[in-house]
Amino acid sequence: MLDAHQHFWTVERTDYGWLTPDLTPLFRDFGPTDLAPLMRHAGINRTILVQAAETEAETDYCLRLARETDFVAGVVGWLDMLAEKFVDRLDHYQAQPKWIGLRPMLQGHDPAMISNGAFRAALKEVARRDIPFDILTFPRHLPAIRAALASAPGLRGIIDHISKPDMTKPDMGEWSENMSAIGALPNILCKISGLVTEAGPDWTIDRIRPFVRHVADSFGPDRLVFGTDWPVCTLAATHEQVVDLAKSLLGEIFAADDLAKIFEKNAVRFYKLPA
Repeated sequence: MLDAHQHFWTVERTDYGWLTPDLTPLFRDFGPTDLAPLMRHAGINRTILVQAAETEAETDYCLRLARETDFVAGVVGWLDMLAEKFVDRLDHYQAQPKWIGLRPMLQGHDPAMISNGAFRAALKEVARRDIPFDILTFPRHLPAIRAALASAPGLRGIIDHISKPDMTKPDMGEWSENMSAIGALPNILCKISGLVTEAGPDWTIDRIRPFVRHVADSFGPDRLVFGTDWPVCTLAATHEQVVDLAKSLLGEIFAADDLAKIFEKNAVRFYKLPA
């Protein structure tokens, strides 16, 4: 198995604007030695380390950890897509071992940024280079994402955390329509990750099931990818619970061959990892 979405951080680095002391379970260092035993227990052999701060220093930190950690197959890093020197910085990071993709943290910005001319130009360059692109959004960003994807045909993207719908409410709202439309784009995938934190502290499998079934219908077994979102997931569940939840829900829908794709092969293909 491959976990296609996990994080590490060191609190004293101070560039995690979202990581505040009130997030008590998360306000400490998390590193490879914390994750390794959880992976062994779950049968996970490799991970993809995703940035958690909007700085190049964070990307460099992740790349250093990846070089030191055999089980990290690659790093999805951050770059300022509005910067004049975006292309130069992209050249730099594409040359770095284990740098495999790019993720701007769009969820923290006004959706209007996605329509910015500089952002659109950068997105087209990412598409031209065939760089995997992680799309971190809330549902309110999805209309702008749909327009941006239309302006960058060929972009290979992946929606993180099924775009974080509010699963404490039974009504899927416009999220379902937008996800269906995005799922119709053959180059866009979706991560089955970040579920428990959007379903409330009293989450249940029944509450989450309709949302997973909707993205399963919209993207199909060849374009779904599993990730734990550890350690963020520990706000609502253990690593083991997150893995078991995904296995249970996806096992209700797909047979073994398709599950093998979702839990490893699709991520290997999307991020261009060694088999």
